[in-house]
Amino acid sequence: MKKSGLLLIAVFISSIIFSQTKSSIALIPQPVKLEEKQGHFILPEHITIQTVETTELKQTLVDLQKRLSVPTGYKVSVSSNAPSATIKLILNKKADTTLGDEGYTLSVTSANITVKANKAAGIFYGVQTLMQLFPAEIEDSVLVQHIEWKAPCVEITDYPRFVWRGLMLDVARHFFTKQEVMTYIDQMSKYKFNLLHMHLADDEGWRVEIKSLPKLTQVGAWSVYRVGRFGSFPPPAPNEPHTYGGFYTQDDIKEIVQYAKDRFINILPEIDVPGHSLAAITAYPELSCSNGVKNIGVASGEEIKDWDTHTALYDDNLCPANENVYAFLDKVMTEIAQLFPFEYIHVGGDETFKTFWKNSDAVTALMQKENLKTYEEVQSYFEKRLETIVESKGKKFMGWDEILEGGIGPNAAVMSWRGSHDGVVSSNADANANGGVVAAKMGHNVVMSPTEYVYLDYMQSDRTMEPLIYASLRLNKVYSFDPMPASLTPDQQKFVLGVQGNLWTEQVYNLRQAEYMTWPRAFAVAEDAWSQPANKNWDDFVKRVETQFQRFDVQEVKYAPSMYDPDFIPSFAKDSTLQIELKTEVNGLDIHYSFDNTYPDKFYPTYTAPLTVPNYATQIKVITYRDGKPIGRMISMPLDELRRRLHNRGE
Repeated sequence: MKKSGLLLIAVFISSIIFSQTKSSIALIPQPVKLEEKQGHFILPEHITIQTVETTELKQTLVDLQKRLSVPTGYKVSVSSNAPSATIKLILNKKADTTLGDEGYTLSVTSANITVKANKAAGIFYGVQTLMQLFPAEIEDSVLVQHIEWKAPCVEITDYPRFVWRGLMLDVARHFFTKQEVMTYIDQMSKYKFNLLHMHLADDEGWRVEIKSLPKLTQVGAWSVYRVGRFGSFPPPAPNEPHTYGGFYTQDDIKEIVQYAKDRFINILPEIDVPGHSLAAITAYPELSCSNGVKNIGVASGEEIKDWDTHTALYDDNLCPANENVYAFLDKVMTEIAQLFPFEYIHVGGDETFKTFWKNSDAVTALMQKENLKTYEEVQSYFEKRLETIVESKGKKFMGWDEILEGGIGPNAAVMSWRGSHDGVVSSNADANANGGVVAAKMGHNVVMSPTEYVYLDYMQSDRTMEPLIYASLRLNKVYSFDPMPASLTPDQQKFVLGVQGNLWTEQVYNLRQAEYMTWPRAFAVAEDAWSQPANKNWDDFVKRVETQFQRFDVQEVKYAPSMYDPDFIPSFAKDSTLQIELKTEVNGLDIHYSFDNTYPDKFYPTYTAPLTVPNYATQIKVITYRDGKPIGRMISMPLDELRRRLHNRGE
């Protein structure tokens, strides 16, 4: 009886240990199917990788050798025929239809590791998953001592939900060097993103060399240097030097494209027209309807549009009534098509304020000639002509959802950014709120990129802690996103290519801040794009994010700890006293606070219910703890700021 009891206890303890081990597996994005086995694989000091000889996997093997050898100090060799290899990378002779082109299986036993896939991309993604099974120190760039290099035994079957899994990096507002772009590619490739959208041209800079139009980069790539809040600067004085910026030579672009291709990432180029074109117009003033007279030069962060009235203060639009504009675009698209092998070219089309078109005799004449009733139809005329140009280069045409407004071209694809991505749609008039749904119902390919879920330039904590921008986007909101609109029928759903997170960089001045704004929200985008909805769980995701934080600490990649910051929800009680509710998106945190201007720690009061602000208090300071240890940032919130927020809400 005692032996039986001891046996039951041993089994119980074993099950607890196994459960704890299983919970330590922290993969992002979450695989389709993960089955943990008992035991671990221990990395030997002599590692052999068996693989097929294919140029597509050449860089994958180079990177894998480096990642396995540098932190461990172990010897890693590669062979095309090593039956007893430590790691086997196998391309299926007969395709597994479940896996498709990007899926894989990963088997980790105590003896060896096997990755199988139909295509090289699947092998690459299987390798990324494998690396996440090892301790975080496997990401180090120096030798690490006293680490047991082990991975749990698992059987994984995995494949993506969507074929388009993208991030957009705006290199126009602030220029990022070739090496910085490659660093960004490295980071996103580890989480199974397969597309980088480069926003290459805007009011603040033209970033790609067009050899037939040299002034685009000689003039259009340079602005006046400003530090502070972008959008609030005064216009440059006539004598201020335009020395801030930069551009990619065509050789740079070729290197970036190849670097991305080696990591199974496509590059989508965007040339944003007809609006957002101050840089191009500064270089070639004749491209605007005002012939450059209403252009202040390449924008340097000053206000150039009145967003309340949708009025352009300066003319940043190409002129749709000028035939030279289409000759210009033909030259641009010829060279862009040669530089970027990806099937699509993105041509923008967003936020084209029609102010100067309305004052143009040439545009009026065009409307009469072409029987165009509205200025949205004028833009549609422009977009359809541009679509013909893009297609003549062997490429597919894509634009932001504004291209729907005056009537979309026959083959155009839509990147949907405004308003909700779902809802009941009756006509093109609803396109400004539901562009993705409208386009899919019309039979056009769509990438879902709605501001409310995936705009990574939005503040991710309280505005007192972030560079000020007009909206906020918390991590849990990104994670809640389902890119597939429920209102679409199965036949319409096939037009939804996938999802993309966008990082506009007006307030992002350098790569470190770009990393901070991207991660961890891009973890959520990765899971929205790759993982099956049934496998998503917020609390589990938070634990996996925290494990990835450890990996980023090793790599010295910057990320935002904003998920530990509480939201401040002010209100007025019946007696007009200020009350504050505090909420955290991460469960299990203790919030400690003070009203006396001192810095709280775990010995200060713990928040349990909405707080009534004491008379004469001027600020509340808060910090979050977990298990008695600080985990969040110290936040100092002026109480007048909370009163202003209530006033602005009309309370």
